[in-house]
Amino acid sequence: MALSEADFRWMERAVQLAQRGFPAPNPHVGAVVVAGDEPVGQGFHPYAGAPHAEVLALQQAGTLARGATLYVTLEPCCHFGRTPPCTRAILQAGVHRVVVAMRDPNPKVAGQGLRELQAAGVQVELLDEHDPRAQPTLTRLQQLNRAFLHYHQVGRPLITLKGAMSLDGKIATHTGDSKWITGERARHEAHKLRAEHGCVLVGVNTVLKDDPQLTARLRRVKHQPLRVVLDSRLRTPLTARITHTTDAPTLIFCTEPMPAHAAALQQQGVEVIALPPDAHQRVPVTGVVEHLARRGIIGVLVEGGGEVAASFLQAGLADQIAFFYAPMLIGGRDAPTVLEGEGVAKIASAWRAEPLTLKRLGSDWLVMATLTRPP
Repeated sequence: MALSEADFRWMERAVQLAQRGFPAPNPHVGAVVVAGDEPVGQGFHPYAGAPHAEVLALQQAGTLARGATLYVTLEPCCHFGRTPPCTRAILQAGVHRVVVAMRDPNPKVAGQGLRELQAAGVQVELLDEHDPRAQPTLTRLQQLNRAFLHYHQVGRPLITLKGAMSLDGKIATHTGDSKWITGERARHEAHKLRAEHGCVLVGVNTVLKDDPQLTARLRRVKHQPLRVVLDSRLRTPLTARITHTTDAPTLIFCTEPMPAHAAALQQQGVEVIALPPDAHQRVPVTGVVEHLARRGIIGVLVEGGGEVAASFLQAGLADQIAFFYAPMLIGGRDAPTVLEGEGVAKIASAWRAEPLTLKRLGSDWLVMATLTRPP
């Protein structure tokens, strides 16, 4: 059956709801229950471990859900995780019809949720990706859940290189002063990126120079992102703010275990993992990403410094950029830039960053783009 214009309007409402919350490592999902021509329940997934969007919408609808249509942005789950399966709640509520925007690529679902509903007699409709009316909706959902989709399709976290810099690409002055290059609105957006990815990664030099918290200081964040530090010789001091694990979990990767210092960090709740060094005697970023993938981390926001960002690029592990630009020039041959390392030898080998999206944040600009490895 072809979807009506009303179906697309209600799905648009579900998409708007899906944009709320910070559910990593779970996907953003929105749901609306419609009886007749009236919405009787709606919900979104606020954080991992909370009821899913469908369940919240059905709870709000109550008995009015019987015989109604449920619009949901992602295929309902059919397995037990932190919460019971949504398919069970849908069947128990007596929903007659379910309109779904996207299949769930998670192997635990992957079409099984749709088949379970259909087998129980529920009319199931899936947006057709070839329908021009559906394409804007699907594009928005793919962008909204890019980390989740990437994790399940590629098998590793989405890696985003993030930097805050002047127009000439400097992330600090030659003396190391960097607070603050960008304004409050840009920093607020950076906190949202941390929450969306579920993991923030820096090198030990950033810890030693800036002593950052690396938390997502936003009102609606229930679970703080995992903080990861690449620290070959385990130089992270016990007094560093990232060792305060009551704020957020912290994981340090090193190549030299330093048993006494590692034990002291672990006593403070910090997890320490030693990996064999790479060819440059540094923590191997490939090993780090493999470990984070096994932990179910769907996205990693690489916040610095320039050498760390370059190591992900050189390893072919950088997927996109999130560069914040402030309207200033810093200059200085010794002032650090957002990307250090050796760089490419020829322009033909330069990475491509496109398509670009621009977002104005006060007097600053956020530039985001997908990175394409040169042939």
